Amino acid sequence: MWTMQVSRVIKENLLIDSKSFNELPPLMKEAMRDVFDLIEKETGNIIEKFEGAVAKVSEFHGINIEKFYEYIDKEVLEQLGEK
Repeated sequence: MWTMQVSRVIKENLLIDSKSFNELPPLMKEAMRDVFDLIEKETGNIIEKFEGAVAKVSEFHGINIEKFYEYIDKEVLEQLGEK
């Protein structure tokens, strides 16, 4: 189910086509692309892959982990049509 949501948001060339993504500052856009890249490369539980990717990318870019979860919350609400 989550994979379906991600594939609806991400185009083939990793351009993310959503209002929530387009409102992000450039560094956060790059960081989210990095998160999605890491998720694609790893195997296993999607939640564990996501949490691991967020931890790595947040440290690399110096972005608070909460910013990633705030974005994902907004994205999920947008994709569900609740915002």
